[in-house]
Amino acid sequence: MKQVLVSGGKVHLENVPAPGVEPGTVLIHMDHSCISIGTEMSGVKSSGVPLWKRALRQPQHVKKVIDMLMTDGMSMTRKLVQERLSVELPTGYSGAGVVLAVGAGVDEYAPGDRVACAGAQCAFHAEVVRVPKNLVVPMPDNVGFDVASSVALGAIAMQGVRRATPTLGETFVVIGLGVLGQLTMQMLRANGCRVIGVDLDRERLALAQRHGMNWGVHPDDADDVAQVARITGGTGADGVIITAASPSDAIVSAAFRMCRKKARVVLVGDVGLDLQRADFYVKELDFLISSSYGPGRYDAQYEEGGLDYPLGYVRWTEGRNMAEYLRLIADGTLDVQSMIAAVHPIDQVAEAYQSLQSGAEKPLMVLLSYARREDALARRTPLPPSRTTIAHTGAVRIALIGAGGFAKGMHLPNLQELKDDFVLRAVASRTGHNAASTGKRFAASYTSTDHHEVLNDPEVDAVIIATRHDTHAALALDALRAGKHVLLEKPLALTEEELLGIETFYQDAIGPTPVLLTGFNRRFSPYARHIAAAVQNRSNPMVINYRMNAGYIPLDHWVHGPEGGGRNRGEACHIYDLFTFLTGSPVKSVQATALAPATTYYSGSDNFVATIGFEDGSVATLTYTALGNAEFPKESMEVFADGVVFSLNDYRALSVTGSRSKPLETRTSSKGQKEELQAFAAAIRGKSDWPIPLWQQLQATRIANQIHSLLAGARSIATSQ
Repeated sequence: MKQVLVSGGKVHLENVPAPGVEPGTVLIHMDHSCISIGTEMSGVKSSGVPLWKRALRQPQHVKKVIDMLMTDGMSMTRKLVQERLSVELPTGYSGAGVVLAVGAGVDEYAPGDRVACAGAQCAFHAEVVRVPKNLVVPMPDNVGFDVASSVALGAIAMQGVRRATPTLGETFVVIGLGVLGQLTMQMLRANGCRVIGVDLDRERLALAQRHGMNWGVHPDDADDVAQVARITGGTGADGVIITAASPSDAIVSAAFRMCRKKARVVLVGDVGLDLQRADFYVKELDFLISSSYGPGRYDAQYEEGGLDYPLGYVRWTEGRNMAEYLRLIADGTLDVQSMIAAVHPIDQVAEAYQSLQSGAEKPLMVLLSYARREDALARRTPLPPSRTTIAHTGAVRIALIGAGGFAKGMHLPNLQELKDDFVLRAVASRTGHNAASTGKRFAASYTSTDHHEVLNDPEVDAVIIATRHDTHAALALDALRAGKHVLLEKPLALTEEELLGIETFYQDAIGPTPVLLTGFNRRFSPYARHIAAAVQNRSNPMVINYRMNAGYIPLDHWVHGPEGGGRNRGEACHIYDLFTFLTGSPVKSVQATALAPATTYYSGSDNFVATIGFEDGSVATLTYTALGNAEFPKESMEVFADGVVFSLNDYRALSVTGSRSKPLETRTSSKGQKEELQAFAAAIRGKSDWPIPLWQQLQATRIANQIHSLLAGARSIATSQ
């Protein structure tokens, strides 16, 4: 399908794989989409700003890069920065079209329905979009796709008006008569208010007056604050809604000075906010912020999870604002059609944006239109041949499923370096633009949004699965049944049932089976290999102490929820595998004690001490905490064995006490990710055994699941008390 992408200060049209429908979502073929001239043009310009200018504007990011240089070195930092800068970003957040399919749990819509949709994370300028159901609303029969495509802008204007709580007979000032200002003015008039509009463009003032605005104010005619004072008989406005976009601090200052005592000012636009106390203190003004479309915006449970707010408690959500906006158009209360300056076919998108950048005129609303095409739903996109896609003799033809940050920042650059071992056949991702951009950058043969297509490809020997944790076990089983070797990012599974499915697959298999490697990379680091070799012939059990200063992650982050399974199963599993690797022994006992936080800021689920006993007599403890500080090393380990102490510092240095064994040190943190891939390739080619025996992968996962149950049980007891 065709989609608009932004990079390097330019807009271009790309052919990307179409998204598939998912539970709780609606698949829509766009008919029209609305270009948000202010927001989107700002995004286009910022994408072309040189790195040094971005650094001056956002010095906090410079510190992050410096910290990364110190921990990961120049090479890795350069890769990550280039990845961030070269990414092609989708644009667009408002449109209308026809429903193609609905996911499980969506009963409100059916294929063929006419709908409008919104959301910067989903309602892109693209032929086909996948939108969560709470960001989709039905279209009245007498409303066209063109005007309905402005639904997001209408909801933004409506939320600003709702925040202002206008009442019959009040006088409001609207500063900035772009499309948001025009809609705001019309909505205020529908509320029985008198409206004063302020803008630098006389044509926009005239258009607003044709739509019912009472007074138009141009700053060149006289001081705008003085003009408002004269119009209101010296009392000042009951309220001001700012819909302008400018870095100037003068706008909000003027808004305060236009008000009567105890009035309210609502900020909808993007203006400078260097507030002056004298402007609002004496009048005791209320300064309110309007958050985009309305209640629900930026709430993942509402927007992505489909959890609606009860109408009796939250009358106007973003979805209800969108629906009401379309009803006002249908009733003739709002005139949107006259604000549409141009409609460009999607194939002319570059020209459309160019006209917005270079034209002397400032159009209010510009739309993109889409023709129905049979191939718009294609979920695979071939990429131009590249020299890097030519397979070396014996190279493993590999595909990536899940092109997230870790895969793009770690696995794919490593695959490029290991060109004698691997050739990238395909990249599959939930979103077509991400698949296409990643595939193009790393020279895949094709990209897709359908992992089944990758698994059914006979030219794929192996897959790397780097999706969210709750999908790991099912995807791994699908790949194994398809005969593909699998490198599965940790965790292997989140439940015992999932784990049994994988275990049963191998127990029931007849003949050769695909290699399964869970991404427990720590054991492949040169440090872990060095310690393992040194303790291989020990005469007694070991004591191992591991500390992970994991860092704080907000408790509403996905890693803590059902998708992530918690940090114990999602990250600490690395360490349970490392313990298994060093001891080489089955586990005998598992204990865990969680922190009992005094406030809800912290959680016991990522602040705990686990003690694991092994059948060889060794005892290993993990202290996992989010209480620490990022300035302190993240990971350290001490191994006590036969009079020797091995002390590991953040996979950068290893000291050995009590032995002639030489210390080990690397310039950057070396956690074994590249070595893991090399071991995977060797096993697939039959040059070595499995990198991690299956029983050890299962054991590390079962330890994590058992600790998860212990921590959950401790929380239940604490709650009941």
